[in-house]
Amino acid sequence: MKAALFAGAASLALAACAATTETATTETVAEPAAVAPAAVAVPDNILLADWSGSYAGVPPFDRVQPAMFPEALQFSMDELRREVLAVANSRSAPTFENTVEPLERSGQRLDRVLAVFGVMTSNMATPEYQALEREWSPRLAAVNDEIILNPALFQRVKAIYEARESSGLNAQQQRVITRLYNQFVRSGANLDAGQKQQLTAYNQQLAGLFAQFSEKVLADESTHIAVAAAELTGVPEDVRNAAAAAARERNLPAGQFAIVNTRSAVDPILTFADNRALRERVWRGFVNRGDNGGASDTNAIIAQIVKARADRARLLGFESHAHWRMQDTMAGTPQRAMDLMMRVWPAAVARVREEVGEQQAVARRLGHNITIEPWDYRYYMEKVRQQRFNLSQDEIKPYFQLNNMIEGMFYMAGQLYGLQFTEITGQVPVWHPDVRAWHVTNRAGEDVGVFYGDMFARTGKRSGAWATTYRSRAGLLGDRIVLGSNNNNFTKPGPGEPVLISQDDAETLFHEFGHAIHYYLANVHYPSLGNTPRDFVEYPSQVHENWVMTPEILNRFARHYRTNQPMPQSLVQRIQSASTFNQGFATVEYLSSALVDMALHTDPDGVVDPDAFEREALARIGMPREIVMRHRLPQFNHLFSSDAYSAGYYSYLWSETMDADTWAAFEEAGNVWDPATAERFARFLLTTGNETDRAEAYRQFRGRDPDVNALLRKRGFPTGGGR
Repeated sequence: MKAALFAGAASLALAACAATTETATTETVAEPAAVAPAAVAVPDNILLADWSGSYAGVPPFDRVQPAMFPEALQFSMDELRREVLAVANSRSAPTFENTVEPLERSGQRLDRVLAVFGVMTSNMATPEYQALEREWSPRLAAVNDEIILNPALFQRVKAIYEARESSGLNAQQQRVITRLYNQFVRSGANLDAGQKQQLTAYNQQLAGLFAQFSEKVLADESTHIAVAAAELTGVPEDVRNAAAAAARERNLPAGQFAIVNTRSAVDPILTFADNRALRERVWRGFVNRGDNGGASDTNAIIAQIVKARADRARLLGFESHAHWRMQDTMAGTPQRAMDLMMRVWPAAVARVREEVGEQQAVARRLGHNITIEPWDYRYYMEKVRQQRFNLSQDEIKPYFQLNNMIEGMFYMAGQLYGLQFTEITGQVPVWHPDVRAWHVTNRAGEDVGVFYGDMFARTGKRSGAWATTYRSRAGLLGDRIVLGSNNNNFTKPGPGEPVLISQDDAETLFHEFGHAIHYYLANVHYPSLGNTPRDFVEYPSQVHENWVMTPEILNRFARHYRTNQPMPQSLVQRIQSASTFNQGFATVEYLSSALVDMALHTDPDGVVDPDAFEREALARIGMPREIVMRHRLPQFNHLFSSDAYSAGYYSYLWSETMDADTWAAFEEAGNVWDPATAERFARFLLTTGNETDRAEAYRQFRGRDPDVNALLRKRGFPTGGGR
């Protein structure tokens, strides 16, 4: 029932892993599972058919059309209703076997439909798909509420929960029913009829607003700035070639270049373009996505979302939206998340002051009579890097060819966990010609899954980078072969030109692949135990970024795209010397976004002017004027395209604390490829989904709680002692 009850945790599926081979047992004599719903003929619609073909069936990505979805969504939603009502209306005394297990099995057809729908709306959005999302998101929210607010169903769940310690349930079953009961309560099961009606109205309103927000941000990210060749002085050849290809795609006049309003296109201009006016123009266009007063302005939508969230939290009995969202997280409360963020923030701001001072000095030496502004930061940061370390991103980039780095991440997975990747592009359906696919096996040669890679930016694809699953491993369902993807927005060059990525891009590649490793290794029995807390989800991904700059990856895979020679050791040493360079900028850019998110969602009233709130919140924390939030509120998809990361953007820092401490464990072993450490990491933290408390699982792996000083050391900040 991932599509309904567990949609909040599974909608992004970043680490929604699944399934253990240990089948649950109980002393209780099982009642019939439930009264089977009457058979209903399934329409002849490819979206409603079981997935067919190799690898236990794969989605028919290449055969779907927008017109197929209304019938498929309606039928699968109605089927889910029938499945759940058969449980809720059962006359048998409630047991785990006749109530919880049927709920865990329900909605599988809807899950399959939504897996394909999610690809079409995120990777291949067209006006038709956007209209479908606007129409059907509120309907899907309504189905979820019908289930969670069904009083008869809740009474059955409650009865099993109250008898959980005396009815012979094993530890996994007790965890499943406890989490299920708590989810019902958090989601309004104890409200009266009038309150439930109001809650449903809030949820449907929010679902519609989320779709509108995403659509408006995508509209702004589909725009471009046209520039002439003379304006691109200092810009590397591969970036110019990509801008030329973007211009051709948009039918611009010959000789013009298109700077698309996405991070992958904008950041290189801000880093390398000598033309300061161009940098400012590109920067303003990018940071004002959704904040332009036009048809794609999102401020009014944000105000409605924040108000509806605050009102919903109050209705549910919580102090704020943040308090409600954080009930099922490792941090547990907004204050614990704030405590961690504010431990790091002062050191990050102090480092920014140092960085700006260095940049200002370089600008003076170059004869540039300027004061450092946000559109200057990356440009002069690169000048400082060259001066201090004799190092330039432009010197590094020729060694990071995308195909080689993909092979490097596969090598990492093989060395650490025994996963092998064999390309099968052309043998399974994909949603776009650029998408590649690989068959995943383990050391014994057994099927593990299929991995899809959608690496390039294009019109209609949402920005950023993300991972998702289309089928997770779940012992109860008999699902063993995982289907998942990584989705990036690297700039695609012209035909025949090399795909070169930056060091940051390479780390993003390995980050998203860390999510993939997590869901290919996860092995739980009950599907609901595949959903890990939001502030754990980013941990497996972040820790795998560390392997990018190891000698083994650099020597084998960081090879110059022209000469095929490995990266010189002198260059490796200079990169390693600069490992904490620019950490003030990186930390403040991210952390300011997380702090504003938490401030916004701890406001109990939720009455805000988004632009004014952002300015005032940043002023309160002493935001350096030379930096802008990584995600300003008007384009903050993490917060406003769903509830998933709302009051949860802190999760990256929470996860990074575990990541830094985990990397320290590998280093302490004397070998960052140490098999014993990798085996323990996988056994306690990657294979177990959410079968046990994640903090306790970490203690099993490390022998203690994570040490925040490891994070501070990794970023090059002063440590304060203690953990």
